[in-house]
Amino acid sequence: MRSWFVFSPLLTDLYELTMAQVYVEREMFEEATFSLFVRELPGKRTFLVAAGLGPLLSALEHLRFTEDDLAYIESLRLFRPSFLDYLKSFRFTGELWALKEGTVFFAQEPVVEVTAPLPEAQLIETLAINLVNVETAVATKAALCVLAAQGRPCIDFGARRTQGLEASLHAARASYLAGFSATSNVLAGKLFGIPVTGTMAHSFVESFATEEKAFFAFAQEFPDNSIFLIDTYDTLEGARTAVRVAQALKEKGFRLKGVRLDSGRIEGLAREVRRVLDEGGLPEVKIFMSGGLDEEKVRRIVASGTPVDAFGVGTKMGVSADAPYLDLAYKLTEYAGKPTLKLSEGKVTFPGKKQVFRERTESEVAKDTLALREEGLPGEPLLSPVMQGGKALSSPESFAVLRERVKRELASLPEKILLGERSLQAEFSERLLTLYREACERVQKGAS
Repeated sequence: MRSWFVFSPLLTDLYELTMAQVYVEREMFEEATFSLFVRELPGKRTFLVAAGLGPLLSALEHLRFTEDDLAYIESLRLFRPSFLDYLKSFRFTGELWALKEGTVFFAQEPVVEVTAPLPEAQLIETLAINLVNVETAVATKAALCVLAAQGRPCIDFGARRTQGLEASLHAARASYLAGFSATSNVLAGKLFGIPVTGTMAHSFVESFATEEKAFFAFAQEFPDNSIFLIDTYDTLEGARTAVRVAQALKEKGFRLKGVRLDSGRIEGLAREVRRVLDEGGLPEVKIFMSGGLDEEKVRRIVASGTPVDAFGVGTKMGVSADAPYLDLAYKLTEYAGKPTLKLSEGKVTFPGKKQVFRERTESEVAKDTLALREEGLPGEPLLSPVMQGGKALSSPESFAVLRERVKRELASLPEKILLGERSLQAEFSERLLTLYREACERVQKGAS
């Protein structure tokens, strides 16, 4: 899985390169720490699910400038030969502390902290923000869908409308991590070992002379894995046709797996379809629902008692439609052993290497404290070292471990957070606030 996450170092913003040249020319190679965090939660979000660390670790291990990359950079006529020589031998040699994937977190809490020689830490900014942004946004949306489904399987149908083919792979990975049961994305299945599944399209049904012939043809090719799309023409007639085909092929060992509804008055139709299937002697056949679903629609369908057994969730999950990006910031918090900070209005940052200590009441999250890394406060420290010397400290965690962590994390959230009624605001340790005040005074004296 790890080898797929190899990216060109040119997938960066130009100013990362221009800043890095200044650092290199002035031999500014002391250690720098950058903190990656979300300033404010987006939209209706009251929590986020951390994802994207696995791809980031792999990308950093493999980050190299090729001869073609260097030739292009040289063609821009912006950079010195000495800087090109630096890039030629570039390797990321730093360390990362991070939340484990699947951990629930809140605003201002670091997802990742990077410590490396300043040019190295600067050059990976775009990569780090992008990978954590897309997977965390989708994992959170997927987790909300899983919660809404109340134990019914959710399937990733998002590949065709994500913003880019590569994004569809990250969406499949993130949604499976967050509790989805499978994906329709075949390449994601190959790369990550995610179960793949699918049904049929309306075009398939339309390409046959009758709906019945279409169902027969599909069932004959896939006798153990057929889900008929029954709403191409008339949904209830489609259900009756599915019953006739299933009954006719039962003697040959065929067992219809399910039917899919993708349009129309889905809640009402599902009840009528369930009745047709049951009266046709097919109580075991599942009803699979898709078509513009998100956590709100899934929650409404489940609450209404509609007899739906599984959901295909596509576009709105794959692009995290109501919150398609996070207010992620990657900010310098320490350089050459000295704390740094930003004082821009509305974008203030806190200095130093950090840790988040989480306290619980029995098994429920009660309080998070943002502190300096060396502090020993009550609660569980959430960030741990995951990379040293540019090498991951352990093999990638299995999806079984990640999925169980997400399940456990969601179960630990207070009901009001799960219902979107409130979030959790991290408190700040006294030592962090003292360091902040001291750094402010130093900056203000330097500016005067």
